Amino acid sequence: MSYAIFQLARAHRACAAALLREMDLHPGQELLLMQLFDPDGQTQSELLESVGLDHSTVSKSLRRMQDAGLLIREPAEHDRRVMVVHLTDKGRAMREPIAALWRTLEEASARNLSERQATSFVDTAYAITKAINSRPLPREEST
Repeated sequence: MSYAIFQLARAHRACAAALLREMDLHPGQELLLMQLFDPDGQTQSELLESVGLDHSTVSKSLRRMQDAGLLIREPAEHDRRVMVVHLTDKGRAMREPIAALWRTLEEASARNLSERQATSFVDTAYAITKAINSRPLPREEST
């Protein structure tokens, strides 16, 4: 089962990456944009928490996205050490293309499934996720 999950995740990511390349985005950047659509003006820490990626990955993605003109980062008024991320008009214009990308990816993913199979798959995927996340991770032994 683990290998099947790995193969599925790999195929899904490759398909998503190809669609994202057509939009001049890197994988994961669409998730950050989606988080900023509602509400705009979040701190980098809030984005980190919402997407579940590590700090360096988010920071690098935000820098690339700022260079591409999709967003701006500026110090917060209440604390200049805190960076607030805002979409530009170009970034806000990505809402519908990203929604269309996800619809295309969903259609491709479920193409060979009946509605019942698709619903069962989603339920199963969430059950597996819950089982994995509820299992305590082994502690590293200190030497």
